[in-house]
Amino acid sequence: MRGRVLIVAGSDSGGGAGIQADIKAVTALRGYAATAITALTAQNTMGVFGIMPVPPEFVARQMRVVLEDIGADAIKTGMLNTPEVIEAIAGVLDELGQDIPLVVDPVMVAKGGDRLLQEAATHALQAKLVARADMVTPNVPEAEVLTGTTIRDLHDMRHAARLLLSLGPRAVLVKGGHLEGETVTDLLMTNDGEEVFTSRRIDTVHTHGTGCTLASAIATGLAQRMTVPEAVTRARNYVDQAIRTAPGFGHGHGPLNHAWTVDDGM
Repeated sequence: MRGRVLIVAGSDSGGGAGIQADIKAVTALRGYAATAITALTAQNTMGVFGIMPVPPEFVARQMRVVLEDIGADAIKTGMLNTPEVIEAIAGVLDELGQDIPLVVDPVMVAKGGDRLLQEAATHALQAKLVARADMVTPNVPEAEVLTGTTIRDLHDMRHAARLLLSLGPRAVLVKGGHLEGETVTDLLMTNDGEEVFTSRRIDTVHTHGTGCTLASAIATGLAQRMTVPEAVTRARNYVDQAIRTAPGFGHGHGPLNHAWTVDDGM
């Protein structure tokens, strides 16, 4: 099954994250990517130099016309920026997307430290999207903001994941790449239990867009009717190889090699 993924996120002019990374990841894993762009950004590997929001009603229109014609087997959200955009997206999901798996990547801060989500939008994100998601994929700083906790180790990741699950999502993947150590640990938690994924840290600055890429890869797996653990496993393998084979572009946090593909069985 090919798998149609509707991506609702911001554009990255540098091509390493956001909509551009999402499209590349979905395509590399043999899915079909459609998009609703929430904001334009002027950015490169050095940082974000400007953000131009798309009007909420136009974000909703993009989603609606795609869902009414092409349809979707999964929906993935990324950079949403404002409460109004989140409200508009939730409205379309209520109307046309109630039975479609939803992956929420709570994009809050860019790799270089630039804030991408207004502080006022955090509550709206929790109430309108996290609560209804099939999968939420926060990194450690995002999980800390969403739960109001401090995360220093796997024990803290478990506590944060439980708090996030209490908001309503079916699964939470807390990504541990921001914690120190030679091993990167990600924690997948559902109401049925947990699974811990580990991998050796890759010593590189070319990690721009890893969060967007991972979430879109997971959404592709769900669209292709993989189980949640299967989708996470394949997505992590895909991102790992995309980092290892990164092209080395730019003078800051460089992009991944999204053209790397993996077998369906991984």
